[in-house]
Amino acid sequence: MVKYILKRLGLAVIILLGVSLLIYMLTMAMPADYIDNQTAAAVQSGQMTPEDVLRLKELYGLADKSLPGILKGYALWFSNALQGDLGFSFLYGRPVTQVIKEYVWISFFISLIAYVIEIIIAIPMGIRAAVNQYSGYDYTVSVFSMMATALPSFFLAALLMNFFSINLGWFPLQGLTTATKIFHPSDTWGILLDKAWHLVLPIVTLTLLSIGGLMRYTRTNMLEVMNSDYIRTARAKGLPEKTVINKHAFRNTFIPLVTTLSGLLPGLFSGAMITETVFSIPGIGSMAMRATQQGDIPFVMGYNMYLAILTVIGYLISDLMYAVVDPRVQISK
Repeated sequence: MVKYILKRLGLAVIILLGVSLLIYMLTMAMPADYIDNQTAAAVQSGQMTPEDVLRLKELYGLADKSLPGILKGYALWFSNALQGDLGFSFLYGRPVTQVIKEYVWISFFISLIAYVIEIIIAIPMGIRAAVNQYSGYDYTVSVFSMMATALPSFFLAALLMNFFSINLGWFPLQGLTTATKIFHPSDTWGILLDKAWHLVLPIVTLTLLSIGGLMRYTRTNMLEVMNSDYIRTARAKGLPEKTVINKHAFRNTFIPLVTTLSGLLPGLFSGAMITETVFSIPGIGSMAMRATQQGDIPFVMGYNMYLAILTVIGYLISDLMYAVVDPRVQISK
């Protein structure tokens, strides 16, 4: 077991090295950066010259975008990253790690609730659709899942905002707090309830967008298991259908579902860029969106490397989970 874990950790390190270099090269290949965006008006008005902009870029290591220059910049960035320094954000005026730590928990809270609700709804729907294949229920939930999967997040968010916020006035339109309400610092429950009420529509949006994919994945794997020999044997023994479905079929269906856990970790901590931006939620996703639009190269690089680390950790956890849920998987000690 220890040998297997060490082997997977070594492979994860190699993957992260390759991914970090690729991300750095792609980030440096951005057509414009924060310095270009901020100095464009000054250059046009004659307050700055292109030479001044070039010297400013040299100061931050953004001037030389040739392959040797990129490799030299990557070596410097990598040495700093090993010490926990992902760079200094131009847009937010703070270290990248500090910005991520401050805004990631809002995104985590939203994503975690949406993910739990998604599991509670999607997996039972998929199981029931597989058990009642080609029934009215199966066709109904299949159409629903395809619609939910096809809807763009900004479109669904706009529909919910228009209906529940503008027309009915049930939920706040945007933001995380109510600007017209002033809470006393000691009124913790009032502050939490106000924020929770603002997060209802974003959570509903993320849940509706995710249910379809998980439901179809569960249904497909459940149908494969239902046609297996051991399911027919269990039925031939006279076991109740409920026992066959819940104890034998779903238990083996859960094994492929472990694969989806590999995307759970980065999904929880990365934030939902478009959804958070539409609802003006100050999460890490919307912060990354702004940084990308403004060409904040240090933040874009640090954020993507942060996601790469979470993704590799997620796959490592997924590999280890296979040994837990599937007794047929043998890990060499």
